[in-house]
Amino acid sequence: MARSADYRSSDHTSSETHADAYTRPAFSFGNRSRRLLWNLCWLLLYRISPRPFHLWRAALLRIFGATLGSDCHFYPASRIWAPWNLTCADHVAAADGVEIYNPSPVQIDSHVILSQGAYLCGATHDYNHPDFPLIAYRMHIERYAWICARASVAPGVHVGEGAVLGLASVAVRDLKPWTVYSGHPAEPVRERTRTIPLDQPLTASEQA
Repeated sequence: MARSADYRSSDHTSSETHADAYTRPAFSFGNRSRRLLWNLCWLLLYRISPRPFHLWRAALLRIFGATLGSDCHFYPASRIWAPWNLTCADHVAAADGVEIYNPSPVQIDSHVILSQGAYLCGATHDYNHPDFPLIAYRMHIERYAWICARASVAPGVHVGEGAVLGLASVAVRDLKPWTVYSGHPAEPVRERTRTIPLDQPLTASEQA
């Protein structure tokens, strides 16, 4: 089933000031201004903070609109494109080099680990349209999933509970729960032993 885009730049930007669609901004002036402020904050306050200062970096993300549960560990060299489009439950970890490109909302459930250099890509372009518009998708990484180092998740891919995306693998289709994937494109290679009880309830943020 084709995924439905959450954002399409051609629906939000005007051709009046940029006749060439390839050079037209994909986002409003307000959005770009907000990201400029966030990037300055990231450079001056987030990136240079000591590695153990997880509460400090979580506070900065919250100031810019992120919704974070308790004990979230975002390391200094992690990058979040738009904190206001990020919702995390408790005990989420994003290692150095992680990049969350989220023009549309991304939800990350509890105990998710994003290892070094992992990339969540929330947008692409409609290459069959003459204006080449940017299109963005909502994404959801369910609890206890692990995106291994250098692995990438393509726009709109849903990562099921407890799924593992192996080293440098690329997920272009939804990942089934408690399954280990590897390769480019990623394919299931084995089942993962379930590490939580079947009746363990979702947290409030995961139910939202």
